[in-house]
Amino acid sequence: MKKIIYTAAACVAMGLSSCSITMPVAISSNPIGAKTGSAKADVYLGVFCFGGDASIQSAAKNGGITRVATVDMKMTSLLNLLNTYTTIVTGE
Repeated sequence: MKKIIYTAAACVAMGLSSCSITMPVAISSNPIGAKTGSAKADVYLGVFCFGGDASIQSAAKNGGITRVATVDMKMTSLLNLLNTYTTIVTGE
């Protein structure tokens, strides 16, 4: 009985685990500055996206950035049921 409970608990823990990775996308000669902006979009079941905007332009606007220095992309996945894509920009 205990084996079944431990196995079920392990399966639930694995099911609720997620993975996250941040990757550099672009860099320019502009100074990095102190401002940071981000924009995100959620994708369900690897296919469905309902109006998310993870563009560089939206991230820069959200951070009040007019000269983008770096662009990073962060992807978080929950068993490919829910993927979140976040664009992060820095600049002035």
